Amino acid sequence: MKIIAESSSTRTEWALVEGATIVEHAFTEGLNPFFQSRREISHSIRFELPEAFFKRRWEHVYFYGAGCTSAEKKKIVGASLVAQFKTPVTVESDLLGAARGLLINEPGLACIIGTGSNSCLYNGTDIEKNVRSLGFILGDEGSGASLGKLFVSDCMKEIAPRELREEFYEKYHVTIDDIMDVVYTNASPNRSLSTYSFFLSEHLDNPYVYDLVYNEIMRFFERNISQYEYTRYPISFVGATACIYQDILKAVAAEFGAEIKKIVRCSMPGLVEYHSGE
Repeated sequence: MKIIAESSSTRTEWALVEGATIVEHAFTEGLNPFFQSRREISHSIRFELPEAFFKRRWEHVYFYGAGCTSAEKKKIVGASLVAQFKTPVTVESDLLGAARGLLINEPGLACIIGTGSNSCLYNGTDIEKNVRSLGFILGDEGSGASLGKLFVSDCMKEIAPRELREEFYEKYHVTIDDIMDVVYTNASPNRSLSTYSFFLSEHLDNPYVYDLVYNEIMRFFERNISQYEYTRYPISFVGATACIYQDILKAVAAEFGAEIKKIVRCSMPGLVEYHSGE
């Protein structure tokens, strides 16, 4: 039996797998070595996972995570996993996990649009080309964090319609000072900003909201997808934000003449299939 884990900045999905069957399933907070230390990651794993995950020594742990983009960051997560599970581990980026989960062994373009966003050209085994994500400050176009950032900024500058601003502040019980505190002092402001973005999905009939979401997803295509030969490959998406705004996603793709193969909330079923032959 093996463990497969897929982690965004918001949550981590864990699966105990035997062959192609998930025996145990669990969720913990997101694990990202850019925002958490080795000690914090170890603490989260040990105290948030069910005891079933620690009952024996497993064949292997495959971890695909946000922020696992360099050898240094992979080492932080890997050390935490080895300390908790005492078994061989492989740590890869969430983007490779998305590609393998979406496409298994087929080539194509794989994209994440969730808390953050990313994209790659996948050759059926590994990533062949990647347009850098750059995180929610410099990139992450189309993501929940980016949508949330744009919206709360418009609220605080009184650009968003008044009725939306008032409803937002009341629903989330926040003030402008609260938002400033979350963004500039919180360890993971991207999570909070992404949470705020879900408010938009309830108001897509408002022209301001529709245009904000449409234009931001258009930016994802312009700044990411357009740098690939995207008409040669089908495009697949994974992530809650992609699912929530999939009608707009499809509309923007059509404008680019791009073919969307699938849009799913998570790629765990595909990862289980990918690793079932090992």
